[in-house]
This record gives sequence, C-alpha cells and structure tokens, in this order.
Amino acid sequence: MKNILVTGGAGFISHHLIYYLIKKTNWNIVSLDRLDYSGNLNRLDNILSELSTHEKSRVKVVFHDLKSEINPWIKKEIGEVDIILHLAAGSHVDRSIDYPMEFVLDNVVGTANILEYARFQNDKNGLERFVYFSTDEVFGPAPKGIDYKENDRYNSTNPYSATKAGGEELAVAYNNTYNLPVYITHTMNVFGERQHPEKFIPMCIKKIRDGETITVHSDKTKTIPGTRHYIHAEDVAEAIYFLLTQKINSEIDYGGAKCPKFNIVGPEEINNLELAQIIADSQGKDLKYDMVDFHSSRPGHDLRYSLSGEKMKKLGWTPSIKLTKRIKIQISDLCSQRTLALKCIPKLTRQHLCSRGLQLVHPHN
Repeated sequence: MKNILVTGGAGFISHHLIYYLIKKTNWNIVSLDRLDYSGNLNRLDNILSELSTHEKSRVKVVFHDLKSEINPWIKKEIGEVDIILHLAAGSHVDRSIDYPMEFVLDNVVGTANILEYARFQNDKNGLERFVYFSTDEVFGPAPKGIDYKENDRYNSTNPYSATKAGGEELAVAYNNTYNLPVYITHTMNVFGERQHPEKFIPMCIKKIRDGETITVHSDKTKTIPGTRHYIHAEDVAEAIYFLLTQKINSEIDYGGAKCPKFNIVGPEEINNLELAQIIADSQGKDLKYDMVDFHSSRPGHDLRYSLSGEKMKKLGWTPSIKLTKRIKIQISDLCSQRTLALKCIPKLTRQHLCSRGLQLVHPHN
C-alpha cells in the first residue's frame, strides 16, 4: 500500500485523478488544497456518492496554501508519503494576464515550497516519485505541421505558461541538484465532468443546447479556426497511473535528458469549429457561431498548440476512447442530470463533507 500526496486535489484534473487512483488501487490519498477559484469542495462531494465507506476512508483533505512553506503541523497531518503529484497551480490564462504576480507566487513560489517538502521526504525516508504537471503552453504556438517533443525549447507567450515553465525548471533543478526522482508531464486541453463552465467544451455544450451563438477563435482572416488535441481527464489519470507503475529506465525513453519528461496527448487534433459541430450534431441542434480574430480578442493566447505523443505511445500508452465518443458521453451525462460543470451546493461546509465520510483537516479546527 502506498501513500500519495496530491496537491490541488479539489481541482478539475486532480479530483478525477484521485477518483481513478482510489478505484484502481489500494493507495491512501492526501489532498493538499487551499480551495479557491480553481479548487472546489463541490467536486469532492460529487464523487463521494460513487465511493464505498472504505474507499472514502482512504482520502484525507488537508487545507494549506503552498505560497507558505509546509510547516511541522502540516507535515504531521500529511504523514509519510511515497509519491507526490503536484497539480496545484493557477491555471486560467486570462486571469494570469490580469494578475501576473498571483501566478508567480502560486506556480513558482508554491512549486518551490512543495519541492522543499519533497526534498525533506526524500532525505528522510526516500521518495518513490515526484510528478510535476506542466502544460503544452510552455512551448508556445505550434506552426502547422510541428508537434513539440518533450525536450524542445520553451517559448511562453503569457504569464501562466511562463510561470509553469519556471516551476518546471525548478523541478528539473531539484532532480539534478538533489537527486529528487522527478517526472515532468505536459498535458493538453483537458476536459471532462465538473469542469469550470467557462472552458470551451462545457461552454459549447450549454450554449448550443440553449440555442445561443458560440465564439470560435480564428486567424486574422477569420477563416482558419484554432486547433487543439483535447483529452479527457480520465485519460490523463490513466496515463499518470501508467507512468507510476511502469519501470522506465532507458536513456532513450528520457530523450537523452536526465530528468524524464512525458507528453500526455489527446487521441486526435481537431479544430474548434469541427468540435463545436460534433457537439451540435450530438445534441440534434443547429450550430450558431461567430469566427473572431483571437489575437485581437485574446492577447497572450495562441491559435494552435501541438505536442508529440510518440514517446508515451512507444512506452505502451495511448488514450483508450476516441474524442467523439468522449464528447457524446459527456453530453449524455449532462442530459441525465449528472454534473457537466460545477454542481452548486449552497453553503457547502466541512461538516457536510465529514458527514459523508471524508476526512478534512484545517489548521484552525
């Protein structure tokens, strides 16, 4: 049995990962979270109904803001850990443009604090793995025909991607300097249940369902829509579990670098207009849309991101379900009253979640 620390466990990708690991393994999970616009206890409440009493007992939530160092009291509450999965981060590009210093503190200083804690754990008992979740955006815009590999150069175009690249470089430095067993992952445009409603796929599903017009960002001619490799959060969780359970020790697998990096890429590249049409067709609705020059409307954003998934494919992992099927499942979830985005539970309290069988620890309890 392993003990896993997940930072930002109430976040979108993180709570899917926690659910997957609880169902797939007998591991114990500690979620470290400060709960803000990115992290929401409603997500954890939503998955509780699908966990048995024993499974719930293996999940513990500890409240902490990683802008501050992990003090002895927090260390005691976390306990011994074998693996650290660092997902806590500010992740909204628009917000990073408005409040860049918040992202420096969250994504660089916060990463430095969890790395120091990881170094403490590694020196004390040995750490099996530290996984830093990075993003495709560190590489910047991808020209047509270019799929960035794990060790290609970075070209950040906004404060979010720049601070994620900074945190990533810190993790690499701790691997090189302190022999911390670090893995770096780059993920692309993750979607799934209980995602923030402002994101493109949940926004499209809702607006198309309600007969509203959606905005599709394009080039300056307003004829070429942006493209992405969308991937479901469950596929990301599956990929992380794959990396944690595989013996990967070949320099070829690392791309010649000491600190191994892995791109977790969706099953296919698709432009946003095609994706919106699939969503409309799946709902039996007409598609109403406006093509908008993204450079004018969204400074700091890029028209195309693209990563190569060849390394993971060679290691034996690819997404298990095609994008179109994932989209149809998500639409079906919405129609059957399951939560597409955040389920609003008025005045959700720690007492409410504790009554549902979840362990919550707050420094002011």
